[in-house]
Amino acid sequence: MNGQFTINGKTCELEFESDSMLLDILRDNGYTEVKEGCREGECGSCLVLVDNKLMNSCRLFTASVMGSEIKTVKGIGDLDDPHPLQKAFVETGAVQCGYCTPGMILASYSLLQENSKPDEEEIKSALDGNLCRCTGYVKIVEAVKIASERMSADE
Repeated sequence: MNGQFTINGKTCELEFESDSMLLDILRDNGYTEVKEGCREGECGSCLVLVDNKLMNSCRLFTASVMGSEIKTVKGIGDLDDPHPLQKAFVETGAVQCGYCTPGMILASYSLLQENSKPDEEEIKSALDGNLCRCTGYVKIVEAVKIASERMSADE
């Protein structure tokens, strides 16, 4: 099959099998920031935004999102122009091994799009389903709070 997608703001056509999962197609096409973890939608390492909705790419058939706007963590900021969340994650040490970081940042980004000033419980709830074995989540929650403050100050 062939399908058209918009990934991180760029339109592309990708070839894939009818039973291909979005995670595999993204990784096979160079989007290695989308991580493969559990393949069961439980760890959050494969999170992407599909039409601004947070989704586990390991559980999505590629064909089901043809024509969609897909955003990976590189779609919100990069090394030259990082998003405030990305900056805060680095500053607080919330990146440790980095494996969960793309999913954590996208889950946080999704939260801040809906609620620009979340409290700690709302942050924890938004991050539920994202597993991190390195940080203990304290630094991650701190990073989201810092980014929220900075983004609110910029409004």
